[in-house]
Amino acid sequence: MIKITMFSSANKVAGQGVGSAYVELVNLLNERFKDDFDIKINKLQRSKISHYHTIDPQFFLSTLLPGRGRKIGYVHFLPETLEGSLKIPQPFKAIFYWYVLTFYRRMDHIVVVNPSFISKLEAVGIDRGKITYIPNFVDPDKFSEYTTDHKAAIRDELGFDQSKFMVMGAGQIQERKGVNDFIELARRNPDMQFVWVGGFSFGKMTDGYAELKKVVDNPPVNLTFPGIVSREKIVDYYNMTDLFLLPSYNELFPMSVLEAFSCGTPVLLRDLELYRAIIDGYYEAATDVDEMNQKIQLLQNNPAGLQFLHDKSVIASQKYSKDNLAKIWHKFYEEQAREV
Repeated sequence: MIKITMFSSANKVAGQGVGSAYVELVNLLNERFKDDFDIKINKLQRSKISHYHTIDPQFFLSTLLPGRGRKIGYVHFLPETLEGSLKIPQPFKAIFYWYVLTFYRRMDHIVVVNPSFISKLEAVGIDRGKITYIPNFVDPDKFSEYTTDHKAAIRDELGFDQSKFMVMGAGQIQERKGVNDFIELARRNPDMQFVWVGGFSFGKMTDGYAELKKVVDNPPVNLTFPGIVSREKIVDYYNMTDLFLLPSYNELFPMSVLEAFSCGTPVLLRDLELYRAIIDGYYEAATDVDEMNQKIQLLQNNPAGLQFLHDKSVIASQKYSKDNLAKIWHKFYEEQAREV
C-alpha cells in the first residue's frame, strides 16, 4: 500500500474551482483505491508521496522536513493567471509571484491541469520531463442531467420564469472572469434571464471589487446574483438554464465548464487558445461581447442548435469521465512511488 499525504487548504475559501477539483480527486481515490493507497490529509507522516494542492507557507516548510517522499505539486495557476483576479500592491505582488514559482521549483514532479502550462513552466526553469498533464473531472453521480419536468420544477422553486431563455455564468465575481461582459449582455437582452452563481471569495482584495459590488447590490431586473452556492445545489442551476456562458479572459481548466458538460448543458465560451488545447469541438466560441450577444440571440430561437451543443456536452463529459481519470491517477501515483 502506498502512503500518500495530501496537503491542501483549498476548501477554506468557498466558491473556488481548485477546491472542487481537490474534493473530486480525494473522493475518487478513497472510493476506488482504498486497498492501494493510504491517504491522509495535512498530516506530517512518513509518506511515499506528498501531494501539494495549494501553496501555503506551512506546506512549503514541510518540504524541508524528512519523510516527505516524492513531492508532487498540483499547478492550478501561474502568476500571470492571477492578473484580473486579485489586487495585490507592489512590492508584495513581486514577492508573491516569486514565492509561487519557488514553490513549484521545490517539487520533484508537477501536475498541470492544462497542457498550455507546460511550456510556461519550462520557461521558468522547470524540466519538461518533470511535468505531467492530468485534466480535471467531475463525478457524474453528483452532476447529471435532470428530466424536463425536474428542470421545470427547479425553475419554479428558485423563482425563475419558465418561458424565458436563461443564460448562466459561474465563478468568482472578478474582472478576469468577464463578469462585466456578462452584466452588459443582461442589459442588452432584457427579454432573457441571466444568473451568475458565485461571489467575492476574496472580498475587497478582488480586482474590480468596488464597481462590481455596486452592480451585484443593484443589478438589472433580469440579472440575478444568488451568491456562492454549494456544489450540491449548483447542479440545479446548470440543469434549469438554457445556456452556460463563461466569458473569462483567462482560465485554467474550469470546473464549471466540466460540471455544465456533465449536466448536458450547452456551453458558450470566450474564444481562448487554452480551451482549444483541452475541449476543442465541444462548445460554441465567441471572441468578444458583441459576438457573444449575437450567438446568444441566435441560440434563443434555435432549438436544433441548442440540441447540437447539448450533445457535444454529453460527449465531452464522457471524455473527462471519472472512470477514465481514475486509471490515469492510479498509474501516475504508482509511477511516482517507484521514483522514491
